[in-house]
Amino acid sequence: MLRQVLHRGLRTCFSRLGHFIASHPVFFASAPVLISILLGASFSRYQVEESVEHLLAPQHSLAKIERNLVNSLFPVNRSKHRLYSDLQTPGRYGRVIVTSSQKANMLDLHHTDLILKLHAAVTKIQVPRPGFNYTFAHICILNNDKTCIVDDIIHVLQELKNARATNRTNFAITYPITHLKDGRAVYNGHQLGGVTVHSKDRVKSAEAIQLTYYLQSINSLNDMVAERWESSFCDAVRLFQESNSKVKIYPYTSSSLREDFQKTSRVSERYLVTSLILVVTMAILCCSMQDCVRSKPWLGLLGLVTISLATLTAAGIINLTGGKYNSTFLGVPFIMLGHGLYGTFEMLSSWRKTKEDQHVKERTAAVYADSMLSFSLTTAMYLVTFGIGASPFTNIEAARIFCCNSCIAIFFNYLYVLSFYGSSLVFTGYIENNYQHSIVCRKVPKPDVLQEKPAWYRFLLTARFSENTTEGEEANIYDSHLLVCFLKRCYCDWITNTYVKPFVVLFYLIYISFALMGYLQVSEGSDLSNIVATATQTIDYSAAQKKYFNNYSPVIGFYIYESIEYWNTSVQEDVLEYTKGFVRISWFESYLNYLRKLNVTTGLPKKNFTDMLRNSFLKAPQFSHFQEDIIFSKKYNDEVDVVASRMFLVAKTMETNKEELYDLLETLRRLSVTSKVKFIVFNPSFVYMDRYTSSLGAPLHNSCISALFLLFFSAFLVADSLINVWITITVVSVEFGVIGFMTLWKVELNCISVLCLMYGINYTVDSCAPLLSTFVLGKDSTRTKWVKNALEVHGVAILQSYLCYIVGLIPLAAVPSNLTCTLFRCLFLITFFTFFHCFAILPVILTFLPPSKKKRKEKKNPENQEEIECVEMVDVDSTRVVDQITTV
Repeated sequence: MLRQVLHRGLRTCFSRLGHFIASHPVFFASAPVLISILLGASFSRYQVEESVEHLLAPQHSLAKIERNLVNSLFPVNRSKHRLYSDLQTPGRYGRVIVTSSQKANMLDLHHTDLILKLHAAVTKIQVPRPGFNYTFAHICILNNDKTCIVDDIIHVLQELKNARATNRTNFAITYPITHLKDGRAVYNGHQLGGVTVHSKDRVKSAEAIQLTYYLQSINSLNDMVAERWESSFCDAVRLFQESNSKVKIYPYTSSSLREDFQKTSRVSERYLVTSLILVVTMAILCCSMQDCVRSKPWLGLLGLVTISLATLTAAGIINLTGGKYNSTFLGVPFIMLGHGLYGTFEMLSSWRKTKEDQHVKERTAAVYADSMLSFSLTTAMYLVTFGIGASPFTNIEAARIFCCNSCIAIFFNYLYVLSFYGSSLVFTGYIENNYQHSIVCRKVPKPDVLQEKPAWYRFLLTARFSENTTEGEEANIYDSHLLVCFLKRCYCDWITNTYVKPFVVLFYLIYISFALMGYLQVSEGSDLSNIVATATQTIDYSAAQKKYFNNYSPVIGFYIYESIEYWNTSVQEDVLEYTKGFVRISWFESYLNYLRKLNVTTGLPKKNFTDMLRNSFLKAPQFSHFQEDIIFSKKYNDEVDVVASRMFLVAKTMETNKEELYDLLETLRRLSVTSKVKFIVFNPSFVYMDRYTSSLGAPLHNSCISALFLLFFSAFLVADSLINVWITITVVSVEFGVIGFMTLWKVELNCISVLCLMYGINYTVDSCAPLLSTFVLGKDSTRTKWVKNALEVHGVAILQSYLCYIVGLIPLAAVPSNLTCTLFRCLFLITFFTFFHCFAILPVILTFLPPSKKKRKEKKNPENQEEIECVEMVDVDSTRVVDQITTV
């Protein structure tokens, strides 16, 4: 009883709101436009987010804390290692992979000279600044001898060239560790790709070679010069590629990921314009009919204007509050489109049910009372689910910002539908009451006047006048609408046919089977190349990296950050114990063996031992790359302790297998907690991988919980709690299918797909809630009758929004970007499966599942009894005639 009273009270409030808006249509039409223009002027503060790490890396990441500790112990400027990657921060760098289109050996004479020429061209790149031209030598990271640190593969190629020039045959390259002429052992596992080896790891051929050039970025000026050098580096590599067409060169810089991520916005512009044109055309067609008075093409266009104004207002607020744009915002207009269009089409559908002889204010009040309650509840669902996603509980900044902006846009969309679109409905209502043409607003002549006009003129001004309409025809005055006619005369009878229902159930079982198959294969996608534009440096470089350099994982830094007795045998055993089994190629065991050899000096004083240790490392050529990886501190008695040290590991996992690398990270983390030696492991890629799975699923998990809570809470607001039970079951069915089929469609669970799944919850509620509400609340008839009635009342709005949404999504499939590809596939599946449930699954299942619809038995009251009068008439021939006269 309380629910019914509350339901009626809300309907009354919306009815009064509609009457008030209809009394002041000019104000409610102009105020949203003025607000949007004022806030839209804030685009002068438009900014683009530059940091991809800030957007896509987990905010509360243990790897970030570890990086700060590593940077405090080993500043990057003092990093003198000669490994493949900078182990503390990506910094500024230029990287290039050189390979051949014919799978040639890159170590032969021709390709060796070619790579050395490329290296010379790169080192000669100049960045002009006022008064000075910067080259690589001015901004590179320096070694102890004040020379630029370059990859050891350059020294290997130079020695190989010299050996060939002097006809020496004793120089051999081994993989993945080779020895140079000066005796140094260098690691080339990440610099030689596609390697074929002879016995004893001697390299026979290599299909690819990778070079890296690290730059300093210690201040703003240096960073700006380094950024420009990266751009010049890419240009120089392209020019070199054009002059040497037989080789393939893949450049990559520290800025490539950011530029390619934002490139999606630029390549999507013309496709979004095409999408807008298609949606406008379809919205106008869906709202049009042959009756020129009752056709509402302007309302279809104004519905899109309403959504655009709300989006512009939200963007203005974001700009004023210091928000920055990123490519994930491309999904916001499609969220607005799905929610806003259905709300406007529901209002238009409610308008068709009102009586034409009513005043416009009364008709508007009836529309608000009929449609605004469900629209308000679905809007609340959007705000709650995306509001939870915008909370600090969301660990991925891109998802949090997206949800925050979606909440703002949805809120203003709701206000503008109430005000701007409602006032537009009022204006068109007056046009309809005055029998004016729905497009040109000209008075439509009476039928007798039209008879004198040409056929084409009569066709354009076809209208049905109320005085020429009988009472029985008045209720069907909108039946000439194509979609209304299709549902009433064809589809409703077909879908509820006894012979059709088994096939629908069979299709649903097939749907669940494939969804389950995909659900069991779902995987998390932490590969950042899945969110950038295609045909870019990031995609090409990543493909070459996976093809040629997938034998070894990235170099992992092993940092011991406490003062321990390195000369103690038990300490050495402890350190070795926690790294054995995870090292494939490393100098770590050699490092400890070297320390064991120094144990012969245990009889010496501690000071002498530490001096010997430091001097030995400085002199031993095989450990030259560890020169700055040991930190010494002096005590008051001139004794020296080792404060911290680091070693470098290359794990057994492959770089293309993110799950193995993630498992390795978690295993090493657990070992660091239980180990007797205090150590941490770090690589820049760990910042993106750290707790990515839990961070990724948190917004979806929290949104699902909040959605279920809201459905439970709103059970006390709706007229029947069974409505929420059916909505929950439908949402679960749709989401389960979307997750399963998107996996089969090669879409991973990443930031974009998770946001789409959050939207899918709301879109399903948007479409199914009015349909289920009408069915559940129906009384005094059969289930089939109320299924047909629900489809006739709300099916047109669902069809209209579905058609407009689909034609808007189609151009998105052609955008050359992995981000938009994921967006299209997820949104298409959400829309298609929701449509499938609304027009096939629910209409069939509801015909044989609760709630039941019992016919009311007629009570035989005295007022309702039939009175039969029998009048006996006798004619002259004495023939008896009995006439029965029945009165009620």
